[in-house]
Amino acid sequence: GMEDGAKEVLRTVRAEPYPFALEPIKCALLVIDMQRDFLEAGGFGEMLGNDVSQLRRVIAPNQKLLAACRNAGMLVIHTREGHRPDLSDLPSNKLLRGNKTTGQRIGDKGPMGRILIRGEPGHDIIPELYPIATKEPVIDKPGKGAFYATDLHAILQAKHVEQLIVTGVTTEVCVHTTVREANDRGYNCLVPADCVASYFPEFHESALAMLKAQGGIFGWVCTSADDVISIL
Repeated sequence: GMEDGAKEVLRTVRAEPYPFALEPIKCALLVIDMQRDFLEAGGFGEMLGNDVSQLRRVIAPNQKLLAACRNAGMLVIHTREGHRPDLSDLPSNKLLRGNKTTGQRIGDKGPMGRILIRGEPGHDIIPELYPIATKEPVIDKPGKGAFYATDLHAILQAKHVEQLIVTGVTTEVCVHTTVREANDRGYNCLVPADCVASYFPEFHESALAMLKAQGGIFGWVCTSADDVISIL
């Protein structure tokens, strides 16, 4: 756990564009949208024509990192993208982004319940990374970024968090949007490359390159979960 002695501890993570000075007491692990709808067959991701196996490779590194952060007593926060059952928070521009071939859209019945709807099985976090209910806040977000229309910023401020380790899916959509939002709000973000993934490998590579370009314009990127685990 975090004893008084840990408060001033600075640990250096090998990262690009330069080493990341991690302070566990001021840092939170933010796991983005590791939901069944995106990672399992029959969910929203597959409905849009994507290959979910591209995302499943991040499950194991995230499991290791999650265990290490829990063990270090760090704050862990999970996010889920989805909407109210009555779809009142679903903008029409997003509703229209359904499956052109089958006509399936957000809110329609899928193999794991109504697609991308809060409270449905497909909307929930995969069992491999399931939150600890009593101490790991789950942020239900209607958009791509974890700060938009949520209480994430309020929670981080209340917990005196200044740094975020951001993992999850997808690299160029929800992870990228969240890191950009966090950067504008003054948080230093570290993204372990093997803990994030995209349905499009080239988008994944570009997104990580963008984060660390120009001296780390949005944040830092490290190679793997192990870079973080080794210093915790």
